[in-house]
Amino acid sequence: MEKMPYQVGMETQLVPAASFETLSSDWQISLPVLTGKQVVLRELRTSDAPALFAMLTTDEVARFISPPPSTVEGFVRFIEWTQQQRRVGVYACFAVTLRGFDTAIGIFQVHQVESGFQTAEWGFAIGSPFWGSGVFQESAQLMLEFVFDTLDVHRLEARAAVQNGRGNSALRKVGAVREAILRQSLLRNGRYLDQVLYSILDQDWRSSREYAQPVQAQFVH
Repeated sequence: MEKMPYQVGMETQLVPAASFETLSSDWQISLPVLTGKQVVLRELRTSDAPALFAMLTTDEVARFISPPPSTVEGFVRFIEWTQQQRRVGVYACFAVTLRGFDTAIGIFQVHQVESGFQTAEWGFAIGSPFWGSGVFQESAQLMLEFVFDTLDVHRLEARAAVQNGRGNSALRKVGAVREAILRQSLLRNGRYLDQVLYSILDQDWRSSREYAQPVQAQFVH
């Protein structure tokens, strides 16, 4: 999600529930904990702000995404915003951690594009020390399980800057299909970048599940 739904200052702009077809679900009360062999995805906590600031504001991570918060306090406000949006039922954001360690090393997020999550967009950012470690691949499989089985999404979209070779490769590896070039759709450092639009359909995901890693999800309240 290189063009993120959160922008600085949005934490004061609460979204009224009446504006959406809000889904009543346990995930709106508390996100499930998604556990893999190497990683654990859980809901963000305000205590994650320092770690996320350190991981996601480096040049190599931030160069192709919407500007992340520029301070630890900004990440605290972002985390509070994610929790509010989850309660409304339009957005979910998970912290990525390693099994046995509770430090956040990245995030995976999804927001509805069409009311009721028929169409959604997802995105991710992982600290560069963990690139190439398998953290993304396993986290993505856990996230896709949540998106299609819990949110019941029909069409899942993603964007990646054309120049972002790593991001494009990562999306293709999890089965995303390239559909179009979105011309000059991301403004970054005063320059407009073209993005590639990808999608995964629910039938694509379900037909490939036999090849996916098993997922264990536990709802916590």
